Amino acid sequence: MSETSVKTHAGSCHCGAVAYEVDVGLDGLVECNCSHCYRKGFVLAFAPRSAFRLTKGEGEMTSYFFNQHKIDHRFCKTCGVQPFGYGVGPDGAEVAAINIRTLTDIEPWTWTAQRVDGRSF
Repeated sequence: MSETSVKTHAGSCHCGAVAYEVDVGLDGLVECNCSHCYRKGFVLAFAPRSAFRLTKGEGEMTSYFFNQHKIDHRFCKTCGVQPFGYGVGPDGAEVAAINIRTLTDIEPWTWTAQRVDGRSF
């Protein structure tokens, strides 16, 4: 299934301490082989930061930065799941990088992702 239209999706960490909503389409998903994404099994969708709403758990998260420290990888302090991160797109606009594996309203494996060679960057 390919979802071309932007729609509101709900997501959370594993324990439920962190929850969010995001307006995003599921076309153009990215599966990256960099050391971070590959080890964590991320499949990412990108949305404007203004389309992302944290609904629960601001105080339940912490950040992880690596490499060039450009992305604020947010994760739950309790269960360790990283549902999203904040960054800046190539055009300078603020974005939310959504780990679609944390969306609670889609069926697993109903999406297709483009593989990106992040190891070579």
